[in-house]
Amino acid sequence: MHEDISPALSNYYIGYDIGSSSVKVSLVHAESGESIITIHEPENEMDISSPEAGWAEQGPEEWWTNLCLATRRVIQESGINADQITGIGIAYQMHGLVIVDREGTPLRKSIIWCDSRAVEIGEQAFYEIGEEQCRTHLLNSPGNFTVSKLKWVMENEPDIYKRTYKFMLPGDYIAFKLTGKINTTINGLSEAILWDFRKNKVADWLFDYLELDKSLIPDIVENFTNQGKTHKQASQETGLPKGIPVVYRAGDQPNNALSLNILKPGEVAVSGGTSGVIYAVTDLPESKEISRINSFVHVNYSRQHTNIGKLLCINGCGIMYRWLKSNLGVRSYGEMNELASQVSIGSDGLIIIPFGNGSERMLDNRDVNAHFLNLDLNRHTRSHLCRAALEGIAFSFVYGMEILKNDNTPIEVIRAGNDNLFRSEIFSSTIATLIDYKIKIYNTTGSIGAARAGFIKERDFEKMEELVMQNDYVKSYDPVKERKPYLNAYKRWEEALAMILNNK
Repeated sequence: MHEDISPALSNYYIGYDIGSSSVKVSLVHAESGESIITIHEPENEMDISSPEAGWAEQGPEEWWTNLCLATRRVIQESGINADQITGIGIAYQMHGLVIVDREGTPLRKSIIWCDSRAVEIGEQAFYEIGEEQCRTHLLNSPGNFTVSKLKWVMENEPDIYKRTYKFMLPGDYIAFKLTGKINTTINGLSEAILWDFRKNKVADWLFDYLELDKSLIPDIVENFTNQGKTHKQASQETGLPKGIPVVYRAGDQPNNALSLNILKPGEVAVSGGTSGVIYAVTDLPESKEISRINSFVHVNYSRQHTNIGKLLCINGCGIMYRWLKSNLGVRSYGEMNELASQVSIGSDGLIIIPFGNGSERMLDNRDVNAHFLNLDLNRHTRSHLCRAALEGIAFSFVYGMEILKNDNTPIEVIRAGNDNLFRSEIFSSTIATLIDYKIKIYNTTGSIGAARAGFIKERDFEKMEELVMQNDYVKSYDPVKERKPYLNAYKRWEEALAMILNNK
């Protein structure tokens, strides 16, 4: 704990990030915004059940159980009095479906974000509704999102559907468990593909088309407001005092952007874990690339200020580097980065196409697999493999950013968390040089961002910039002045990808 913070006098905000692998919990100081402690439960990853190929389910009760365990640990390990916690923020895995009865009891396991059972339902809806209606009103295809999953339940589990009182997103369920109130946000409805951006209201016409009961839609609450207070049972199970307000709720990617103070048009949050994400903010409610880019209500969206987050996902990202680490027999990513630094830009002609983690939405949902090209057994070493992998993943980010720019999305400020691939100077400098913008690195997490949302009063977002700059800034990667070697290497990579796509 920071030496200037007195547990006896301080107040705190607590933030939750409900992921599919674990529940992360952070405590931040309510005056300075400094992170006090961050933990996760369980120690190992939560199970994802797959009763059939392409299915992915989790029990909402498991999220709650791990949240309760983690909350009690945070209180105990930080040494604070629970009465000093004065606000709760919630971030959560996007696009999941939770359906409950009138008592709020889940009627089945949650169909989570990576479940693909509703793909055909979404595709048929897109075809029958028409691209123009989807593009101008939803900014998305219904796709494999929450509303399509609800339709799947109606068609395949009619008895469960008939007993359904409300549907929720995962964060809505956690808020309900804390407060006893069933509600959602505009953010959540847009993640479910149920927000009409042109009419600035619920897309109830989509419910009509899908023959779903509109009464299943929960009441809507504002994103930064008192969304309900912890009740007696939640207090007993979590260790939190009764009466703490839930003041914020958002999906994980919009929340990660908030954590990095990505709030204005032209600002972009990037992350490079198992998959990679580019999340760019714009105030233009339009998109030409609805088959490759998803658009969602951003955390600071209002009917007066239509800030939208455009999300582009790269499945074949950090998983490529992890696979290489496992199969090269190296001890750490640091060792791989050191090996890569021994090779010049362009990896002496070796090219790695990293898309080996299923179909890539930004490649029009094509599954192109990973490719190693121009491998010379007399010249190339494991150092070349490490460099080519870092470059190939970096090039895929640049490729994605070009798609965003072609969709009239400005890119002016880029920020990333201090984790995974962005710790690599080769990786970050390659992206910064090719897009000709500085990348700033910050030491923050989604649960810290959710906790800090407690600072935002009456939509005053300037406080977040102060908190991030005061507590989290680590370093910047500037574009390299001599860009030509990077441009030449990227051109060769792009030509190789085009060749592969043309032959598929």
